[in-house]
Amino acid sequence: MALLLDLVLVIVSILFLWKGSDLLVDSASKIAFSLGISDLVIGLTVVAIGTSAPEFAVTVNAVLSGQNDISVSNVVGSNIFNLGFILGGTAWFRAVETTPKVVYRDGFFLIAITILLCYQLFEPFSNFSLPLAERTFSLTRYEGLLLFSLLTIYMTYLFVKKEPMEEDEIDHSPVKWLDWVLLLAGIGAVVYGGEILVNSASSVARTFGVSEWVIGVTIVAGGTSAPELATSLNAAIKGKHGLAIGNLVGSDIFNLLGVLGVAGMLKESMVVSAAAQSSMIMLVTMVIVVVIFMRTGWKVSRFEGFVLVTVNLVRWFYDFTGHSG
Repeated sequence: MALLLDLVLVIVSILFLWKGSDLLVDSASKIAFSLGISDLVIGLTVVAIGTSAPEFAVTVNAVLSGQNDISVSNVVGSNIFNLGFILGGTAWFRAVETTPKVVYRDGFFLIAITILLCYQLFEPFSNFSLPLAERTFSLTRYEGLLLFSLLTIYMTYLFVKKEPMEEDEIDHSPVKWLDWVLLLAGIGAVVYGGEILVNSASSVARTFGVSEWVIGVTIVAGGTSAPELATSLNAAIKGKHGLAIGNLVGSDIFNLLGVLGVAGMLKESMVVSAAAQSSMIMLVTMVIVVVIFMRTGWKVSRFEGFVLVTVNLVRWFYDFTGHSG
């Protein structure tokens, strides 16, 4: 009975996250435009941050609850999910076009910060001479501060550049008082949904004997990526390729720098499971492969999308069968 209740709560929390983020993105985009912020900056910042709100809520709730594995694995898993299942699935449905700017500026920046996080977690490298079970991986408060500082620099650069977007992707209708109410409602729904998801998913994990890292990097990650899935699929259906891929790349950047940056600053040292090693290597590999796919022909083809989805399905199977318990 308790297990059934936990499963119901997982579904309810995902619905809260999805709808809350939907309200958050729409209202924040409209308010940002009314303040004179360009469409490009809205797309790369407000929309990306809005769709990453569930990851932020879940990760912060988890670290405050002492569940470091879910805190970090949610971000790592969400980024893998975004690039594999969502971008791959979107491209499988319809090839997604890219641009030199997305590849060389945002794509290369994503590669750099992913490698940086890998170094922060694995350092000192003497860990690798020890058996996996004896290795310690952690993110310190100063490393979290560095990540968040990089996000500030990146966003400042975007605001200073202020290039116009090529597509009219944002709702430009006049802002009403209801938009501010919906913004607050969206934030509340996301925070509440994030808290429910962490607690119920952890309970399910313990019931089945699956580690919190595996649950965080798979089920929780998939649930908190629901807004990215909805945004990118809708964009692809409407033929708005820039929004489809820009939302995912921007969300991944915010997850690594903003979400983990804040989470890292909340504790002197956030120690995570040794299972982080294979997941981080998977993430670095996935980011590099995706940027290569984005560059070849300036699009992610349907075949490349199929490859990304297949690799992630294999990864999920490996996580559940190789790292459970």
